[in-house]
Amino acid sequence: MSAFPTALPSVEAIPLRGGPTLRWGVLAPGRIAGGFVWALHRHTDQRVHAVASRAPERAGRFAAQYGIPCVHASYEQLVADPHVDIVYVASPHSEHKRQALLAIAAGKHVLVEKPLALDAGEARDIARAARAAGVFAMEALWSRFLPQTLLIERLLQDGVLGDIQLVSADFGGRFDFDPEGRVFNPALGGGALLDIGIYPIWFAHFVLGPPPHVHATGSLAPTGVEGQAALVLTYPTGAQALLHTTLFAETPQEAVVAGTHARLQLESRFFTPTGFTLKAARSDQRLHWTDPSGIHGSEGLAWQAAAVARHIAEGHTESPLHPLARSIALLETIDAARSQLGVGMALKARVL
Repeated sequence: MSAFPTALPSVEAIPLRGGPTLRWGVLAPGRIAGGFVWALHRHTDQRVHAVASRAPERAGRFAAQYGIPCVHASYEQLVADPHVDIVYVASPHSEHKRQALLAIAAGKHVLVEKPLALDAGEARDIARAARAAGVFAMEALWSRFLPQTLLIERLLQDGVLGDIQLVSADFGGRFDFDPEGRVFNPALGGGALLDIGIYPIWFAHFVLGPPPHVHATGSLAPTGVEGQAALVLTYPTGAQALLHTTLFAETPQEAVVAGTHARLQLESRFFTPTGFTLKAARSDQRLHWTDPSGIHGSEGLAWQAAAVARHIAEGHTESPLHPLARSIALLETIDAARSQLGVGMALKARVL
């Protein structure tokens, strides 16, 4: 057994300022887009130049609130704007593919809110289009760019935890049932897995990679989308990931990585800037880390924006940290889980 470290390694966070600056265009201004723009303007040198919405008055209010100089009357006008370098797609999941392809066809780089698309097939279509056009494309899985994630990656690479045996993670919240709202409406890509379950699944993929086997159980909401799901991902090494998501109750929102040498425990809301404890497997030795930046909650989106600008300046058309293949693999896992839960059959029955 390797010795437990006396200190955590030093890992440089993605610089938020002083790097290349992009001019962003925002499609579909809503709550998620607002958090992104706020974080981007508050903590980085990136700037939003334009916004567009299907409702022009909504775009106007958004622009006034966040100091955006240009409002376009349509998505088509925004992607044609020569002063926009990159388009941020923040629409409901059902619109991700269409709007991403619109931006790509106009020759724009694109950052698409998670999930990249409704399913793996749509995600492959986006990837093919971006690669053919030679533009940058990425899913906005912002947790991948947080300082804590970079530090955990270093610990895994250095073998500090030993052989990983278990990853566990959960994300559940209590959502008021609205059959027409984004979370429960199947026409908008509703359901726990696509909306919040993607975070535990991403974390398991980050630690262990895409799983060859997915086992899912759960229950459906009245609209036919998955309201609750428990997943077991199994790997040839014998490692497992135990994941849970629900729209019906608030859960601890914690994550654990257990290895033969040490265990890593992430604090609540593990997908945001937070902290973790590293504990030795056979002693009381432990090390604690807390994000020192002072950035909290969704303001952590800033690291993602800064990373994208640097990736593009370096000539990348995909993120080295979160490439499109990883986004497709995430959706393959979600597709398998939704199929086992009977989501497709339930939605088809509702149509009939």
